[in-house]
Amino acid sequence: MHIPDGYLSPATVVLTYAVAVPLWITGFKRLRRELNEETLPLIGALAALSFIIMMFNIPIPGGTSGHAVGAALIAILFSPWVAFVAVSLVLLIQALLFGDGGISTFAANALSMAFVGSFVGYYVFTWLKNRSYAPFAAGWSALVASSVLTAFLLGIQPIFWHQGAQPLYFPFSLRVTFPALVLPHMLFFGVAEGIFTALVYRYLHQKELGEKAA
Repeated sequence: MHIPDGYLSPATVVLTYAVAVPLWITGFKRLRRELNEETLPLIGALAALSFIIMMFNIPIPGGTSGHAVGAALIAILFSPWVAFVAVSLVLLIQALLFGDGGISTFAANALSMAFVGSFVGYYVFTWLKNRSYAPFAAGWSALVASSVLTAFLLGIQPIFWHQGAQPLYFPFSLRVTFPALVLPHMLFFGVAEGIFTALVYRYLHQKELGEKAA
């Protein structure tokens, strides 16, 4: 689901950075309030876990790939702002060191996977908090929402940026990007993200209850 360099027009790149930079500033301010001796190790461990699961890219029909992200898990354990910053840093490291995603598209990837994923997952979990399936629903909806924004950003490229009938950047329209990206994330990757979120959340929740009982 990472968008590589060269897939988005310069105008889209500028717009995504213009949106992302103020959000990063706000996110870092919120993160500073959350960090202490108790929260820092867990946030670091969850960010590392997010890094690992995002490295497992699985090819899917339509010429793209999918993977879990872990944004919803961090969001429901801490806050969506903490998750946004943590996953953004993971995406930056992946782009710089592994070429997974691009530098020009870093803001777009952060907005889809880190920002949208974190906030959608958090609010779905909050809405369903008294339901046993709330963590699963949070993980599933977060990843599907991320895929929707990614499909939208890619799909509008040939609509607005073309020379005659020739697309200048990403060549496939919304009619292609939505089925190719969103459907696999609804049917497979979102389910995997939901299961991952539910399992880790319940493990940490039970561990916390055990420590309190002791």
